[in-house]
Amino acid sequence: MSNKGKYYITTAIAYTSGKPHIGNSYEIVLADSIARFKRQQGYEVFFQTGTDEHGQKIEQKAAEAGITPKQFVDNVAGTIKGLWDLMNTSYDKFIRTTDDYHEKQIQKIFKKLYDKGDIYKGYYEGLYCTPCESFWTESQLVDGKCPDCGREVAPAKEEAYFLKLSKYADRLIEHINTHPEFIQPVSRKNEMMNNFLLPGLQDLCVSRTSFKWGIPVDFDSKHIVYVWLDALSNYITGVGYDCDGNSSDLFKKMWPADLHLIGKDIIRFHTIYWPIILMALDLPLPRQVFGHPWLLQGDGKMSKSKGNVLYADTLVDFFGVDAVRYFVLHEMPFENDGIISWDLMVERFNSDLANVLGNLVSRTVSMSNKYFGGVVEKTGAAEDVDNDLISVVTAAKGVVEGKMEKLRVADAITEIFNLFKRCNKYIDETAPWVLAKDEAKKDRLAQVLYNLCESISIGANLLSSFMPETAEKVLAQLNTAARDLDGLDKFGEYPSGNKVVEKPEMLFARIDPEKFMEKVQAFEEANKPAAKAEEKKEEKADDKPAEYITIDDFCKVQMKIGKVLACEKVEESSKLLKSTVKIGGETRTILSGIAKYFTPEEMVGKKVVVVTNLAPRKMLKGKYVSEGMILAAEDENGALSLLTVDGSTEDGGSVS
Repeated sequence: MSNKGKYYITTAIAYTSGKPHIGNSYEIVLADSIARFKRQQGYEVFFQTGTDEHGQKIEQKAAEAGITPKQFVDNVAGTIKGLWDLMNTSYDKFIRTTDDYHEKQIQKIFKKLYDKGDIYKGYYEGLYCTPCESFWTESQLVDGKCPDCGREVAPAKEEAYFLKLSKYADRLIEHINTHPEFIQPVSRKNEMMNNFLLPGLQDLCVSRTSFKWGIPVDFDSKHIVYVWLDALSNYITGVGYDCDGNSSDLFKKMWPADLHLIGKDIIRFHTIYWPIILMALDLPLPRQVFGHPWLLQGDGKMSKSKGNVLYADTLVDFFGVDAVRYFVLHEMPFENDGIISWDLMVERFNSDLANVLGNLVSRTVSMSNKYFGGVVEKTGAAEDVDNDLISVVTAAKGVVEGKMEKLRVADAITEIFNLFKRCNKYIDETAPWVLAKDEAKKDRLAQVLYNLCESISIGANLLSSFMPETAEKVLAQLNTAARDLDGLDKFGEYPSGNKVVEKPEMLFARIDPEKFMEKVQAFEEANKPAAKAEEKKEEKADDKPAEYITIDDFCKVQMKIGKVLACEKVEESSKLLKSTVKIGGETRTILSGIAKYFTPEEMVGKKVVVVTNLAPRKMLKGKYVSEGMILAAEDENGALSLLTVDGSTEDGGSVS
């Protein structure tokens, strides 16, 4: 097959805050199927994925776990890479944003843009979402919450460097208008134009000072490079971009990227911020950004807080790798969100994999062995009924290529299974078991089985990008090699006189839905988090007088004013709230058993009294670390009131 040129495809790099769920794993499988298909077409493919490892959320999670941020991201990156390998993805590069080369290049990029005047120092005051690591204005919030993730935002104010987005906005608008393929699907393009570009861009905050886990700005050590400039640049650093002009041959060959494959929730960063960064660096823009939809559990986005998370390794244990690959690729529409559930997976497994494909291969191989000792021969005993089968089979390659060109992967798989369904119909039409009863029909029977083996072989070759292990097994049972994609529109290439295997392997054993769901329920029960011990109630004072302490005892307790910047419920406990509290020049995480009396929204912005010299306390089996105590008063009915101070008192002040 002739080389058709290069093809550089990337996924979004996975954020190392925790184990990715099946919705995240969908993206790597989708990218892998596209990369494999491009290789089949004769392209020189470079497929990059990896992990995004800096930011405030990582710093906080590492502190809660009692380890360093680097230890934390090393653990999570290992988990992510293991899942990508489990799903049989053929990436060429797994980049980590903690890689030395990447970090050095980010510092160079930052300095280059600063020297050019595209980055300037300013002062930021806005509403900050820690999980998304994004600043927002009041008008951008949705119901007072982050428009991307729906979580609480907190006021934040700090010195920062900014990227001049406004300088390049008109140029970007022109590019989008003149390159209709740049943002796909079209609905994502309209969203970016109407909601962000046309109303006017605000300059982008590209540094932070309120936390330390990031790449230092080498000429201003108080600042670290903010997440999006760091994370997005992986697409060029991973292929050897050098800001000083000494980029690698790989970069010169592969850039610009042909496809950035990302979730629809981060389309803005990839179609506004990233193109402008590239324009500022005088680099060409990627050819296409595709914002794929979400894979939903039931009728909602998967999240740990909702308790509706499914993981790829769990599903593989139940169904196998290729069955999971088939399901996530086939069930995800081009533009709308897809649905995943145990029931639907079982239904697809039985109807499509076990019946349409597995049974087809098993019947064909078994009949070849039963009637001809496994030898498959082309006899030329054709009939009109063969024509429609051959027409469907030879057209499949072109139809599948057309679907893949438009990134309609689910539709491409549907076309391949339509081929297999047509083969099953052909068996019913020709009734080989009837032909076998008539010695005069022996040549016709042989041709029917040849037509089936050839059709299945073509289908398996088309399937190899999506279900590589299954395609390999099918071809092995037919005892034939993989073919070039270019030849799959020709019928009759299966070698006449070839011998299939003696005993067909069962590709997909049919599942008993009732027994299967019993196994699922047993699994879920066994893997429910152990009943979390509730926080012990404060012991109420009894009737006898409290034991006296001296003034020296009291002076040992250090109390300061803290401002609650953010607050959220702790999913493992019905009583705990986790507050991010600014106390002068430091920020602490404090867990308090007050969820019954206060919502997270009520906590944000309050100035509270904090005991600051308590030893850090590991809670909930070490998952969280509380770095202080927020004081509250309790009345005779058990109701709590926080000890707060008025707005004029600065946080960090001592209480005495």
